[in-house]
Amino acid sequence: MVDLSINIAGLQFKNPVATASGTFGNGEEFLDFVSPDRLGGIFVKAVTGENRDGNAYPRMAETPSGMLNSVGLQNKGVDFFCREIYPRIKHFTTNIIVNVSGSTIEEYVEVAEKINELDQIPAIELNISCPNVRQGGMAFGVVPSVSMKVTSEVRKVYKKVLMVKLSPNVTNICDSAQAVVDGGADVITLINTLLGMAIDAERQRPVLATITGGLSGPAIKPVALRMVYQVYKSVSVPIIGLGGIMNATDAIEFILAGASAVQVGTANFIDPTISIKIIDGIKNYMERHKISSVKDFVGALKI
Repeated sequence: MVDLSINIAGLQFKNPVATASGTFGNGEEFLDFVSPDRLGGIFVKAVTGENRDGNAYPRMAETPSGMLNSVGLQNKGVDFFCREIYPRIKHFTTNIIVNVSGSTIEEYVEVAEKINELDQIPAIELNISCPNVRQGGMAFGVVPSVSMKVTSEVRKVYKKVLMVKLSPNVTNICDSAQAVVDGGADVITLINTLLGMAIDAERQRPVLATITGGLSGPAIKPVALRMVYQVYKSVSVPIIGLGGIMNATDAIEFILAGASAVQVGTANFIDPTISIKIIDGIKNYMERHKISSVKDFVGALKI
């Protein structure tokens, strides 16, 4: 018997596999394929202060070994989430973690404060890849001092487990990680999407209406692995890794690099049952390698 459970900043996960924000809806959408109760966690789609209609279409495009998206945080706002969505999903016996987004620090704080009141939400994930409208649209996660500021302000009002999702679109990911830890982050999740674009040569136009978008899928896995490894060596808080995880082997590589758990994203669009297959694959790997607990091979990469 192997123990798939893992404790992350005091939060107990029944296994190290969760679904990434924006790729699994609020969990309800996948009920015909997957029981959310079998997962370690669900990172539900982004929630902002007010309703957002999202970006103009087209806002998704397939690319070699990946996909681009510029959905634009489409959601009906935090009050709608608390009133309509939360009551429908709070019975799931897994960790329901809300991805919190905003255009100002005040918006992040407002959303976090309201989510803090929901008993069955044990953690939030700050999405600091959002554009900061007060700094000319530059993402909160690009400048370490700004990353620390938004984290620390949310920390003042949010009393549960605070996770911060880092942007990979930086020069030094370890500086970003240290900044949010200094701001009060309990857990780091990385990486968010890489900035990319696609062009239709025949039409001589960008494929996406927004010109650029976030690149996800297998194409970004080597970058994500490198960043998880670097951050694991530089900070003391737990890491949840994501970026191009398509199967159990990918997930195991992230754990060996230093992730205590993983999030599965783009793969959900290809196979809605992939998260369960990854859980089973990790179990099989542990049995074959005689590893009794997930924590025993977190960061166990042999150099």
